[in-house]
Amino acid sequence: MKLWIDLFSTDYGLMSLISILLIIGMGLFFLRLFLGKMKTIANKVPE
Repeated sequence: MKLWIDLFSTDYGLMSLISILLIIGMGLFFLRLFLGKMKTIANKVPE
């Protein structure tokens, strides 16, 4: 329980939480970007 209190109430806990959320958000963004690029390249007609 102390872990959750420290995570949400201290400055270093909030900075850690923001960092974790930022990294997860970046991962989701890049996953969506790369999958979209792969789909567009796969749908191109070879010349």
